[in-house]
Amino acid sequence: MPEDEYTWLAREDLLHFEEISRLVDVFVAIGIDRIRLTGGEPLLRRDLPDLIAQLAAKPALTDISLTTNGILLAESAAALKDAGLRRVNISLDTLLPQRFIELTRQDSHARVISGIETAARIFDGLKLDSVVMRGVNDDELVPLLDYGGRIGAEVRFIEYMDVGGATRWASNLVVARREILERLTKHFGAVHPVEEPASTAPADRFVLPDGRVFGIISSTTEPFCQACDRARITADGMFYTCLYGTDGLDLRGPLRAGGSSQELIEALNARWVRRADRGAEERLAMRDRSVYLPVETLKADPHLEMHKRGG
Repeated sequence: MPEDEYTWLAREDLLHFEEISRLVDVFVAIGIDRIRLTGGEPLLRRDLPDLIAQLAAKPALTDISLTTNGILLAESAAALKDAGLRRVNISLDTLLPQRFIELTRQDSHARVISGIETAARIFDGLKLDSVVMRGVNDDELVPLLDYGGRIGAEVRFIEYMDVGGATRWASNLVVARREILERLTKHFGAVHPVEEPASTAPADRFVLPDGRVFGIISSTTEPFCQACDRARITADGMFYTCLYGTDGLDLRGPLRAGGSSQELIEALNARWVRRADRGAEERLAMRDRSVYLPVETLKADPHLEMHKRGG
């Protein structure tokens, strides 16, 4: 959960499902064929399977996936699958109930585990996303991998990033990809990379001696800005081309003002072709890498917070 002092978006500002569907049509027209619903927490949106069904009816979309904290997943997984959801990523930073409370300020660990294990029975290609923080949960690398192996899920370790909301971020809390691999090699034996030359996924994937595959997203210490092809729309219609970006493009305004699809396409194309985002690389190059965005800045522009623009 974000810090208590953060600002929340007004409900009337959120895009309606029909507006999201229309924006997806605009993105499809310029070549997008994969959609991920992320957060905040997408399962908080009422009647989410209805949106999934609208998106699944678009033949140009080859993949529809969802990232969730898992709290509400057990009761909604079947409906999401029936509506056309293809894949699910679930955030799981710890297997320990008390540590879960300390990290999330919620006593929902059992519900998350129930959601994970329900989804594992329903969806193929389930992934568990774990942000690794030194002195917080970096002692759970092996237990998380073992848990993923037991339920048939691929674990992805994510370096702790200093993007919006990480107001207590410090470089000494980051456990780098190199160190993660060293620790896992010491425990399991030789770890080898999975060769995927055509992949633009943010995670580099590796295989253990027993054949289990896991991923590492190393945005903090080994950024991949030059290969990144991701873009995101916030729940209230702001378009961003980088997680570190502070200059968003308002799509909700022209959408609700009656703008044509062609006008939206032209606006998106103009923004995309001039993008020069290297946010993670620029942060890595800084000599004094302090907190990226202080609370005061986040309160002044809520769109800069991670729980508003998605992970």
